[in-house]
Amino acid sequence: MFTVFGSRGFIGSQMVQYLKDRQESVYCPERDELPTGRNLGRVIYCIGLTADFRTRPLDAVEAHVAKYLRILQTCTFDSMLYLSTTRLYGTTGAATDETATLQAQPANLSDLYNLSKAMGESLTLTACPNGKVARLSNIYGPDAESRNFLPSLIREALTQGLIRLGTSLDSAKDYLGVKAAVELLYRISSHGQERLYNVASGCNRTNDEIIQAIRQQTGCACEVLPGAARLVFPSIKVNRIRQEFGIPASDLLQDLPALIQFYQDAESQRD
Repeated sequence: MFTVFGSRGFIGSQMVQYLKDRQESVYCPERDELPTGRNLGRVIYCIGLTADFRTRPLDAVEAHVAKYLRILQTCTFDSMLYLSTTRLYGTTGAATDETATLQAQPANLSDLYNLSKAMGESLTLTACPNGKVARLSNIYGPDAESRNFLPSLIREALTQGLIRLGTSLDSAKDYLGVKAAVELLYRISSHGQERLYNVASGCNRTNDEIIQAIRQQTGCACEVLPGAARLVFPSIKVNRIRQEFGIPASDLLQDLPALIQFYQDAESQRD
């Protein structure tokens, strides 16, 4: 049996559907439910904040650490998989394999997110004998409610005909499709041999590549805002998942037409 915390979120809901498609038994606790007194089987902890963490720092810590700690203290389970982030590697160009030493600035609001995820990782790796961590890169897929970077670009293109870009065209980061991500998470939870994995494509895509692909589909214009920051994240090392599982096919540029169509349909339903 699997238990998925955060089953109503983007990754959590996709994880639940994947497990059901495989005829797995899945338990999905309600948002404020603390299911003590029963064995939860294989737990996948998907609770987390993404785009809005800067305006909700206390909620981020609650989701990534406090709620998780209460589960570890009061629930029983066979194994635990905690979803973390490749943001922990920063933008310094440092090593991005799973053994890399991490750095953070406590006074930096963005690093509050990283520090809370790092604490969740630490609890998993030190307090859970059967605990594993998956550091996810930027996961994309059909999510009508998302306010993350990629969906925001597509919505601007569709609704305004103009993308106003707050980061430079040569900014770059790793993107992985949600279908590939949940398949890897299932494999890691079920029979992963390591305790910590990068779950990423291993290939950065620049803003320029993404904007050009969106423009081809929508005919939108693009304006880079004055003072746009250059954010180039280091390429994520994916040797562990490549050697142990192989990497399911996932290419953002190939997937963009279908993703744009999804958001186009969603906007039409709003109207």
